[in-house]
Amino acid sequence: MDNLNAQYWQQRYRDGYTGWDIGHISGAMRHIIDQLPEEAKDLQILVPGGGNGYEVAYLWSKGFKNVWLLDWALAPLEEFQNRYPDFPPSQLIHLDFFALTGEYDLILEQTFFCALNPDKRKDYVRKMNSLLSMEGILRGVLFQVPMFPDRPPFGGSVEEYRTLFGEIFEVVYFQDCAYSEPARLGTEVEFKVRRKK
Repeated sequence: MDNLNAQYWQQRYRDGYTGWDIGHISGAMRHIIDQLPEEAKDLQILVPGGGNGYEVAYLWSKGFKNVWLLDWALAPLEEFQNRYPDFPPSQLIHLDFFALTGEYDLILEQTFFCALNPDKRKDYVRKMNSLLSMEGILRGVLFQVPMFPDRPPFGGSVEEYRTLFGEIFEVVYFQDCAYSEPARLGTEVEFKVRRKK
């Protein structure tokens, strides 16, 4: 699909065509964030393709103040700012992920990878590596089943992901996601990879 651009996603938000949006942080991401130790509150955290930013709002409410929400579409960022007027506007990034610069200690993945055209997956992994600090970690959830061949969400398999991420990252784990939303149970894999030293 060549039309998966900023205008495409902006229109989806404007039309309310956001079937991936469950209206709250997912159980899987809540579990991942709840595992973070107290000292992690000093980390620089990025949530790319974060849409309505439920993960960012949850992090913020837990005292993580160095957290950035990035999305290609402006509509969800504006909506997030309306819902959380005290959140720093400078930490809402309206930009193509592949144009982003900076360095982050933790990047959280939730329904961003599956929204990208599969031919961008190697670029995604390389870009994530370039955005992570030397001790940086990428954590999150991926779909581990086939999805749609011609439109998002695009699925995959654990074997594919191990190969893809293992080319660049140190793989800590890929494991069945025990905290998925009921409708996604059995379709998600939780993962953690870190930048190679």
